[in-house]
This record gives sequence, structure tokens and C-alpha cells, in this order.
Amino acid sequence: MTRLWAKIIKDNKIVKQTVFEKEGRLVWGELHEYLAEIAYALDIPTPVLLRAHIMNLAKFNHVKFKESDFVEPVGFDSLFVENISDR
Repeated sequence: MTRLWAKIIKDNKIVKQTVFEKEGRLVWGELHEYLAEIAYALDIPTPVLLRAHIMNLAKFNHVKFKESDFVEPVGFDSLFVENISDR
């Protein structure tokens, strides 16, 4: 099962969070779709997904999207997504 824990961080505090769950293994090609569902659940715009973001998630099991990774202005400091899937 794929599980991604997403947290909106503002002033070093979690202001909103959600856990995205999907049956099956993490499919890297569908990561943008996972982010879109996470963004919808958190009621925020979907961040721009770069290769560096995918590599950070693959290597370190987490990725941080800064304010500059969003096309639209956002009212928080960062979106932190962590892979909490069972291994």
C-alpha cells in the first residue's frame, strides 16, 4: 500500500495535514496525480513537480515544496510530503 503523509508548514508549525493512501506500490510516473489528490484534500494549488523533487522522495523518503514551487501564491511556508508506506 502506498501512503504519503502531507503537511502544510507555516512558522515551523503543522497547520494542516493529510495521509494519501492507494492500494499497490508507489508508481513514480503517477506521482503528479498523487500530488494533485493531496493538494485537493488540503485545498491548496498543486505544486510544480521537478525531477529533483522525485529524486528527493526516492532517495530520502521525503520532499519539501517551498513557496516558490507553486505557480499561484500560497499562504504557508512549505508543503512537506513523506513516504510512510510499509516496506
